[in-house]
Amino acid sequence: MQRIRLRYTKRGRLRFTSHRDFQRAFERALRRSEVPMAYSAGFTPHPKVSYANAAPTGTGSEAEFLEIALTEARDPEVLRGLLDASMPAGLDIVDAVEARTSGLAERLTASVWEMRLDGVGPEDVRTAVAAFNDAETVEVQRKAKNGIRTFDARDAVADLRVVDAPADRPGERPCAILRLVVRHVTPAVRPDDVLSGLRAVADLAPPVPAAVTRLAQGLFDEESGTVTDPLAPDREAAPTAHPAVAGAAVATAPEGAGSA
Repeated sequence: MQRIRLRYTKRGRLRFTSHRDFQRAFERALRRSEVPMAYSAGFTPHPKVSYANAAPTGTGSEAEFLEIALTEARDPEVLRGLLDASMPAGLDIVDAVEARTSGLAERLTASVWEMRLDGVGPEDVRTAVAAFNDAETVEVQRKAKNGIRTFDARDAVADLRVVDAPADRPGERPCAILRLVVRHVTPAVRPDDVLSGLRAVADLAPPVPAAVTRLAQGLFDEESGTVTDPLAPDREAAPTAHPAVAGAAVATAPEGAGSA
């Protein structure tokens, strides 16, 4: 049995696709591409697809991951192209490797997020970010199944900063761009929790909802503060991997990603 790991995106209006909607679209793409899927046993067999840490509905992403199991070996790049051609534009299959190591989910320990705050000046956001970073704890609340849950949003944030935004056109409202690195902890701290924290410490309240995009996710390197590519170990373990392909372990935002 061969296992293939894929990276896919949620772009543009497709960011509002739910995880269940993506599952249905992906399973249709598997059938259209005639992928020799392995199936589970039992009375209701289903294709062996493992999803890892999907982004919330309404957020864009350049770094979603899943793994499929095949009964026959296929070239990962050829398979990626077939699946990508069968998916809706915006749900793009952008990377594929043969799984040669274990523990993909365990390598997803942090995410790099971008939040675009329309209608807020960068200087106001810098003041709020400084207050958030200086705080030891920032308590926020979120509605859960068992009621309102209070937790610390500060400890999970490894980095939070304001980055340069596109120059405003005449007559257009101001815009600030936040870049943050968030560790995957329990309870999970999401970008909207950080925004709630900014409101708590500095009364920052954008007039419109933030546009949120996950730029990368992978293993967090405490020493360098970077988030590394979770598929890099599989590339490095491939016996025919070319050094130029096996390098570049740091996950970076694809060109044109974010700020959309």
